[in-house]
Amino acid sequence: MPKLKTHKGARVRFHITGSGKVMRAKGGKSHLRRRKPKRVKRLYDEMVPVSSSDKTRVKRLLPYGAK
Repeated sequence: MPKLKTHKGARVRFHITGSGKVMRAKGGKSHLRRRKPKRVKRLYDEMVPVSSSDKTRVKRLLPYGAK
């Protein structure tokens, strides 16, 4: 069976943890950031888990897990 190709855009945007959770960054963190409070800007830095409905789609794009 041939090797599967990793989707390069998904590799950049998603990370799979050691326990198998698919994590993503929050959107809207680069535009109009000056007017937001510091607490809100800190919240943009955390990775959040992908919703369960999208998890299977992302895992198909990352057959060997994201590094």
